[in-house]
Amino acid sequence: MSTQTFTLPDVGEGLTEAEIVSWKVAPGDTVAVNDVICEIETAKSLVELPSPHAGVVGEVLVEEGKTIDVGTPIITFVTESADAARASSSDPERAKRDEGPAAEGGGAVLVGYGTGGGATSRRRKPAERPVRSSVGVIAKPPIRKLARDLGVDLASVAATGADGEVTRDDVMKHASQASVFRNIETPEWGDVREEVVPAPAPAPVGLARGIQPVSDPARTEAIPVKGVRKASANAMVQSAYSAPHVTVWKEIDATRTMDLVKRLKASPDFADIKVSPLLIMARAVIWALRRTPMVNAAWVDTADGAEISVRHYVNLGIAAATPRGLIVPNIKDAQTLGMKDLARALNRLTLTAREGKTAPADQQGGTFTITNIGVFGMDAGTPIINPGEAGIVAMGTIAQKPWVVDGEVRPRWVTTVAGSFDHRVIDGDGMSRFIADVAAILEEPALLVD
Repeated sequence: MSTQTFTLPDVGEGLTEAEIVSWKVAPGDTVAVNDVICEIETAKSLVELPSPHAGVVGEVLVEEGKTIDVGTPIITFVTESADAARASSSDPERAKRDEGPAAEGGGAVLVGYGTGGGATSRRRKPAERPVRSSVGVIAKPPIRKLARDLGVDLASVAATGADGEVTRDDVMKHASQASVFRNIETPEWGDVREEVVPAPAPAPVGLARGIQPVSDPARTEAIPVKGVRKASANAMVQSAYSAPHVTVWKEIDATRTMDLVKRLKASPDFADIKVSPLLIMARAVIWALRRTPMVNAAWVDTADGAEISVRHYVNLGIAAATPRGLIVPNIKDAQTLGMKDLARALNRLTLTAREGKTAPADQQGGTFTITNIGVFGMDAGTPIINPGEAGIVAMGTIAQKPWVVDGEVRPRWVTTVAGSFDHRVIDGDGMSRFIADVAAILEEPALLVD
């Protein structure tokens, strides 16, 4: 027998650290190659870390919640020595037991990153099999965790899986509190909106009345800045203090967009696809970017000074509020997608982001971003540009308001679209034309048929 030490690997994101979120194994557990041993959170996403060894867990070296550098030892395994492994090959029964793991590939595979040695699957641990609770619900542990995170009672979820198993889509569908215009499911506000601050204790002798000790733990709380929050904060500071931001906005009659969304929802062609005004907004943005390409450009510092890179493709970013923080995954080459394929891409992006499983590659290379602040009931805002891009639009809530139509005041579905832009790349007239084009599509989506 021999002891193997496993260090935190470089997961291929160009990052240097990660947080150990949760351990899936404990000392004494038997694991096979590619069994998930822990969940780690990088600055980009939540990643399952598989075991590179088959054997018995020796010692867990890093506690949950701790952020460590790549290369730090995190766990040890007790494995067979080379002589013992050769001896086992002459044991038919043992060889048969080992055949499954050996056939699955020779290297650990990070979930979401593909396989390193042709592995197509990994042996499922007993803990990953569907389990039945006391109320008779069948669901895998990851689905139960998702339900807990979303505050969903599994007993109330309509199961569509085999043998009555609750699937990920079942939980997400049940958890959705969205109105017709909501795109990214976000955590609901807590039950308590305001907290009563306790009356200050009498000041200790020697302190002036009304001045409290700064060390009182009941009055403050320290939240470590790490993972997605740390990466997002750094990106926002970089963008805000390097690109001169200017914002323009326009109020829009989106009634015809709402009518189109209603028709698409009723169409058999979209029966299995979630449709929202964000889909029309995305199509409008892609159309408008083609008419004003500089909005899809970027400022690039070079050895000789700087240049403006104009992209003739659209990797459309969608800002997503997830339980672990703000991320901006993007749909690659969105300009090539028709209405139905774009809707499916938005659906996949939503579900993956909500679970914290967005791959790092899906968060890189964006060219333009949409943020839907309407999901929070906001009318408008001044969004910060995503680093590496020159523009971003914020879509406000869609609500019925009085609107003048043909000289008469009528109730209409109204929204506000705001656009921030890098004034080094785009002038005010260019961004104004772009926002006007987006508004034109939302007011009359039939313009998309060309």
